[in-house]
Amino acid sequence: MSKLKVPTISVVIGEGSSGGALAIGVTDIIIMLENSIYSILSPEGFASILYKDSSKAKEAADKMKITAHELKDLNIIDDVISEPESGVQVDFENVCNNLKNVLIHNLNTLLKLDSQALIQNRYEKFRKIGNI
Repeated sequence: MSKLKVPTISVVIGEGSSGGALAIGVTDIIIMLENSIYSILSPEGFASILYKDSSKAKEAADKMKITAHELKDLNIIDDVISEPESGVQVDFENVCNNLKNVLIHNLNTLLKLDSQALIQNRYEKFRKIGNI
């Protein structure tokens, strides 16, 4: 995906994890719903490795920084779509409209770039992950 000559945008609407998280990571823009999580390893898997105890998944998740706002603060993702406190299903139409507006804005920005700039920006973005 890193060599695609067209704009790429990923949207995490629930849980983006494992190998799929790696693919999501090389898109031009990563958008997450506010209550979704994104990580290459599940908290249970991380807890099994770190603590040798998968029941410590909550502690592991806190260390992993897998929430939308944490990842935005770390410059790993680009946008967070707010959700009603009681869930998307409460105001599905509004959340979808917000997502649509963010997608249109980002797509319009990306469409102004030629294919070489897209590929170069994507490469640089991916290489900066973890460099705070």
